[in-house]
Amino acid sequence: MKLVVVTAGLTQPSSTRLLADRLASAVSRRADVRTQVVELRELAVDIAGAFVTGFPNAKLRAAIEAVTEADGLVAVTPIFSGSYSGLFKSFFDVLDNTALTGKPVLIAATGGTARHSLALEHALRPLFAYLRAVVVPTAVYAASEDWGGAADSFTDGLGERIERAADELAALLTHTRRPEEERLVPFEEQLAALRRTDGVSGT
Repeated sequence: MKLVVVTAGLTQPSSTRLLADRLASAVSRRADVRTQVVELRELAVDIAGAFVTGFPNAKLRAAIEAVTEADGLVAVTPIFSGSYSGLFKSFFDVLDNTALTGKPVLIAATGGTARHSLALEHALRPLFAYLRAVVVPTAVYAASEDWGGAADSFTDGLGERIERAADELAALLTHTRRPEEERLVPFEEQLAALRRTDGVSGT
């Protein structure tokens, strides 16, 4: 299966990319996935050009195709002014509005303070619900205080959220079968998969 990670971090190195990598790694320990990362920072000019011309260039088209053809998605954005970044929203605006229909998506975000964590629920979740994606129950937010002293360490609380969200996404990926003719997974089946995972993890 193909897992695509969309990350909208603007700096390098980026805590947004770091969180995206941790989430992708946790999912890959639970499901047989091939991971591809789409760095929106590298596509900013291409995205702006698509709005002006109405057509994505080859570089942006490749990113759009990767997301459209993915079996599952991890979408991570920094939080600015209490919501997702403009770059993050602009990328999903250039997608066809059916591109994410029925696709399992794990949403996550980074910010300077835990006060912005609700942006996941009042901004990101409604965005992907509008795009008819299947968003996993656990959204992952990482504030500055969630990261440890070392660049690759984080608090137990963040680690637990990463593991729980990865469990949920892996469950949906594992129980989504894609025969020659693609089908949507019934909502009841998705809930059953999540309940089975919840019982195994003890959460």
